[in-house]
Amino acid sequence: MLTAHTIKVLQSLDKKKFRQKYNLFLVEGNKIISELFHSNFKIKEIFSTDPQKLDRTDIPITHISENELKKISFLKTPKDSVAVCYLNTEEKQEDKEVQLVLDGIQDPGNLGTIIRLADWFGIEQIICSHDTVDFYNPKVIQASMGSFTRVNMVYCDLVEYLSATKNINIGTDMEGESVYTFEKPEKLNLILGNEGNGMRPETEKLLQKSICIPRFGKSQSTESLNVSMAAGIILGQLFADS
Repeated sequence: MLTAHTIKVLQSLDKKKFRQKYNLFLVEGNKIISELFHSNFKIKEIFSTDPQKLDRTDIPITHISENELKKISFLKTPKDSVAVCYLNTEEKQEDKEVQLVLDGIQDPGNLGTIIRLADWFGIEQIICSHDTVDFYNPKVIQASMGSFTRVNMVYCDLVEYLSATKNINIGTDMEGESVYTFEKPEKLNLILGNEGNGMRPETEKLLQKSICIPRFGKSQSTESLNVSMAAGIILGQLFADS
């Protein structure tokens, strides 16, 4: 049985300040939780309505009722288990051949999808501005479908980082070169801007190349693409030429 205090602490983890205060975040559903077992994320404990399905003796697992699960879950339709995990210490690895750089991405669903895309294309590291949504946000974790365990996430001063990197800084611009004719450099940072405002001017100044996804529709009236959709199209094309 869960105590009122435990429920209160777990419910508070939907907010960044409490995740940082307790150094904890939640992962929901056996499928995603199983990804944690093969990662460097440390699980504190698991609360499950059916502990036998997880088949782990090395992690404390508490059997809870469906009603208790509803109280601690952030999902509209709670899944079978909730894992309480420790936040990882953020450490930048050396620049990879292809990296994503996110400038002020705000939507948790977009970030989760971008992390999943990075994992799909074998991109090991994403660099984020300080104001990009926290990747421990429950909606980000859920949307990434376990891919967050395989992609290194770093939050830093983007101007500082982009000024020092040896990778070619590439951004998206409707006036840029078509992604279908663009010649991929050996090492690159693909920079994606905020959903509404795009890249900050100070980030834009550090671009060495600009690319675009041409519109093929007759009306040419669609103004823009969702940022995670654009990321998928660009990465698909960049890796098609590898």
